[in-house]
Amino acid sequence: MADIAWEEAFCGEGASCYRIGVDGDGNSYIAVAGAEAAYVTDTADALRQLIRDIKAGKADHLLAD
Repeated sequence: MADIAWEEAFCGEGASCYRIGVDGDGNSYIAVAGAEAAYVTDTADALRQLIRDIKAGKADHLLAD
């Protein structure tokens, strides 16, 4: 398993907590808090773009009730 440096969990209401991490090889990871062994991985650049897109509102439609 990669040597992942996990950030503190980002939690919403209830138990929806996610963790983001990086390794020394330039890879990024996203996992549900408490289940870090089952992660999604991509490049650090892809993580940066994902965060930019979310901040720009490109995922807002996923939050509609």
